[in-house]
Amino acid sequence: MAPHEASAFAALHRADAPLLLPNAWDHASAVALAAQGFPAIGTTSLGVAAVAGLRDGSAATRDASLSLALALSDGPFLLSVDAEGGFSDDPAEVAGVARELAAVGVVGINLEDGRADGTLAPAELHAAKIAAVKAAVPGLFVNARTDTHWLGDGNGGRGGGRDEGGNGGGGGLETVRRLDLYQQAGADGVFVPGLSAPGRIAALVKAVDVPLNILYSPSGPTVATLADLGVRRVSLGSLLYRRALGAALEAAALIRAGLPVEGPAPTYGDVQALV
Repeated sequence: MAPHEASAFAALHRADAPLLLPNAWDHASAVALAAQGFPAIGTTSLGVAAVAGLRDGSAATRDASLSLALALSDGPFLLSVDAEGGFSDDPAEVAGVARELAAVGVVGINLEDGRADGTLAPAELHAAKIAAVKAAVPGLFVNARTDTHWLGDGNGGRGGGRDEGGNGGGGGLETVRRLDLYQQAGADGVFVPGLSAPGRIAALVKAVDVPLNILYSPSGPTVATLADLGVRRVSLGSLLYRRALGAALEAAALIRAGLPVEGPAPTYGDVQALV
């Protein structure tokens, strides 16, 4: 990770417009998105897991995430990696993952406190992971994610609330408590997926001292509205991967039914040019 790249990524969170961060799942999707003018690309843990035939959020994609980061290390964009919960509950091991990512040029990392069993990790443990990462790689932008609005403060399962299109369960006071701990631990930004109510977003912007990241929802506020609310980063999460998968299924069904397939598709040569 070059210091100027890390600084450039941090600066994108304090620009006139929010950082719109599309999330890629492989080399081709990342390079294609960068070619559309996106200066920074994130990865989607669901997409990376699905491509590898693994479950998301189960700490099983450490090697796949590191491999993808290495494959993207020479890309003409700034790269942030979704590292789930750091792939471990040992802060020292999480810091080790951060070192490996930074060594191949990654400038940002997402760390989430939601667990695959539908609970939230202890806030103090998650704060310890953040502190360990910042001690190991001070320049790495740590985006600390809390899943309170998906998991209802840990009292409910991921269930249908984690479809990246709803407004999830509770999380008001607990969200603020957790984000405060994560800021104190050194988080450079905070992320509350599942939150789309404008009033709640505006209140949270005022409650935190670092850039707030919101997950874009097709049924939620537009990027322009989120900007007006004070949001500094808008992530697309697994939306692009799920849309791509949906488009493939739709095309196959249309062809099977003898119907025409419409809509844009890169040519063979276009995809070859992404390598």
